[in-house]
Amino acid sequence: MTEPVRCFWVTDDPLYLAYHDEQWGVPCRDERELFEMLILEGAQAGLSWLTVLRRREGYRKAFEGFDPEAVARWGEREIAERLADPGIVRNRAKVESAVGNARAYLKLREEPGGPAGFLWSFVGGEPRQNRWKHRGEMQAETPESQAMSKELRRRGFRFVGPTICYSLMQATGMVNDHTTDCFRHRQLAG
Repeated sequence: MTEPVRCFWVTDDPLYLAYHDEQWGVPCRDERELFEMLILEGAQAGLSWLTVLRRREGYRKAFEGFDPEAVARWGEREIAERLADPGIVRNRAKVESAVGNARAYLKLREEPGGPAGFLWSFVGGEPRQNRWKHRGEMQAETPESQAMSKELRRRGFRFVGPTICYSLMQATGMVNDHTTDCFRHRQLAG
């Protein structure tokens, strides 16, 4: 049986394969999953996605199942505990930003549609269907991710630059950035 054609960036690592095949690009409007991806994408800054993906379960445990209410209550003791946890990327700025981002994320509940409605508003509420044929066509950021970044920063979020925001948009299906030869492109375009 031949392997299906996948996006150029996927390695043969089982975690990467599962992430590409089952999650990346699938529209997500679940508040907790969106918060998880926001935190993980910020944790990736300066690292490979596979580095973070390999620590995902450690993050889920350390970040209390990515419960934004729980993370928002953290103080210096909880931050210090996370910085001693080898299951996550132990970077003070990233851990502290996760706490501040949790607090800012909870304020998004006051927006129409809550956090999901707010985040999805940058693509008009529906997934953008891109038709990239080659690696060189893909973008690291877009006007939409720049607008999202600017607005999130205005609201007190950190580690939410335009490239991180675009990665969030790709991961949560706000955009379908599977290349047109990838078997997932057609499945998610339908």
